[in-house]
Amino acid sequence: QVQLVESGGGLVQAGGSLRLSCAASGRFYRVELMSWYRQPPGKQRELVAGITRSSITNYADSLKGRAAISRDNAKNTMYLQMNDLKPEDTGVYYCYGNIKRNIGDFASSYWGQGTQVTVSS
Repeated sequence: QVQLVESGGGLVQAGGSLRLSCAASGRFYRVELMSWYRQPPGKQRELVAGITRSSITNYADSLKGRAAISRDNAKNTMYLQMNDLKPEDTGVYYCYGNIKRNIGDFASSYWGQGTQVTVSS
């Protein structure tokens, strides 16, 4: 069974910083693409940032310049450093992983359960 577990969310004042982590565990061959999504209150889930296995990154315009996504392939872990947080960054942040269970398999999609980020004004 493959699991993605997020950590690092919490309550922070506007202008503050948070570092989210997402660790993949279980039986699998390799983690391919990893991404962070968020779901603001009352809104749909949206892409925040993504990173390939070779660390090519992309960011949503809303966080560009204020966030840095990274990963440690040896630890099967992804990070999101967010700075200068704004109240509109509030939401549940989800980890997404495209993971190969076995060497010859196509990669499948997995989601974490989410971690709450609340930014107070």
